[in-house]
Amino acid sequence: MRRVLAWASVALLAGCVTVDYASLQPGQFKGSVLVMWVDEGSTSSGDGKFVFVPDPSDPLTFTRAGNGPAKVIRPGVMYTDGGSIPKIAQVFKGLSPWGYAPAHMIHDWVFTAHHCLVDGESNAEYDRISGVEFEDSAKILGEAIRGLVAANKVQKNDVAGGAITWAVGTSIARDLWEVKGACSRDKVSAVDLARIEQAVPGSSGLGASASGLRTLRKAQRAAPGSEPARLVSRVSF
Repeated sequence: MRRVLAWASVALLAGCVTVDYASLQPGQFKGSVLVMWVDEGSTSSGDGKFVFVPDPSDPLTFTRAGNGPAKVIRPGVMYTDGGSIPKIAQVFKGLSPWGYAPAHMIHDWVFTAHHCLVDGESNAEYDRISGVEFEDSAKILGEAIRGLVAANKVQKNDVAGGAITWAVGTSIARDLWEVKGACSRDKVSAVDLARIEQAVPGSSGLGASASGLRTLRKAQRAAPGSEPARLVSRVSF
């Protein structure tokens, strides 16, 4: 969740939350989470560069409880680092960057789609996010974490779930939500899309149109002999 959870460790000790995590209704997950490693990433972090990709035969889908905006969310291909939780906080139970990975993917996509809608881009999956406000984005993450608990994918941990939901409702997160020009900056590169397509055909979305196929061939020519991206994680619901 590289766009949002760059929060200070004081968040762990704060008693005030923007969204009441305990009152949220769990959402429902279906499909599969696929995460691929594409390169070593920033030399300063050393954590690697990862991409979430939709499973072409079983795409990840999150359905919210109730009647709020974005009833159904289906993430597209995007860069991700799970939850950008400070290393000092990762020693606490429930605060691994990948501990709530499916929930982080949903929240990342809400920000990705929102940024592209703000920048004037539209497609079927972006449009599902239309009408989502900043507070909704925090609620969606909390609902997703509670959905993982309900699905028995993670153990119940209200402290971690509440702290993370609080963090994505802070002014720091709001500033990131309101950024303009982020859509083109954050898009997965054509070369990485080509490597993803090599690893899991149909996952990049490039084969869905004539223009996508042209982009794929151009990327393959730009990086001849590049190896397929490496699948590092798969979780199914």
